[in-house]
Amino acid sequence: MLLQQSQISNQSSTKDMASFQDECNSPAKSQFPDQNAGGVQGRQIGDNVARKEKISFLVNTLLDIKDSKETVYGALDAWVAWEQNFPISSLKRALIALEKEQQWHRIVQVIKWMLSKGQGTTMGTYGQLIRALDMDHRAEEAHKIWVQKIGMDLHSVPWQLCRLMISVYYRNNMLEDLVKLFKNLEAFDRKPPEKSIVQRVADAYEMLGLQEEKQRVLEKYSDLFTEKVSLKKSKISPYRKKKK
Repeated sequence: MLLQQSQISNQSSTKDMASFQDECNSPAKSQFPDQNAGGVQGRQIGDNVARKEKISFLVNTLLDIKDSKETVYGALDAWVAWEQNFPISSLKRALIALEKEQQWHRIVQVIKWMLSKGQGTTMGTYGQLIRALDMDHRAEEAHKIWVQKIGMDLHSVPWQLCRLMISVYYRNNMLEDLVKLFKNLEAFDRKPPEKSIVQRVADAYEMLGLQEEKQRVLEKYSDLFTEKVSLKKSKISPYRKKKK
């Protein structure tokens, strides 16, 4: 009896997934179908499919389809067509899966599609886009995103994003952009949180032939280079027992 119930359940799940795939493969009727007469009925099939399976289906679809903006955007439009609310959390999970596969070009396409829908317009999303563009060998485009969406608000941009952009500039030999960004951060009295940032800036100044600026930066933030040594010394207990 239990075996029969399990078989029926599996058959039902498979049928629902097949129906859901058919919906995604067919032209989307509406971005938000709950505003149409037949939207609720059409959405019932998709609701019967587990979110994990929907995400897996999307990732597999994005990996298999041809590399064109129209095809990718069409697949994404069809995937969200029967959702009542924009599935931002599911898309974030899909992006994580694509990152594991190092599908940087596809990640760029998905994020740009999200942004075109007015969704995911956060610092985190733009940071993810910049990283994907860099990994896809599109540093100039990453620079444009930084300037247009993040760089105009340097007094509050998290250091995590500033570190990312400095790394992008450094890896791509965009040294003038690197030192310009760092000087603008200094203008807001933003102190770098770690020595690796200062070292990259110092190296950039050296490669640009600006030795005085290199020394200035190293001296100004010299505490970052001695901090770890001081911490290690402070951890040594003065009450260690002497060996007999």
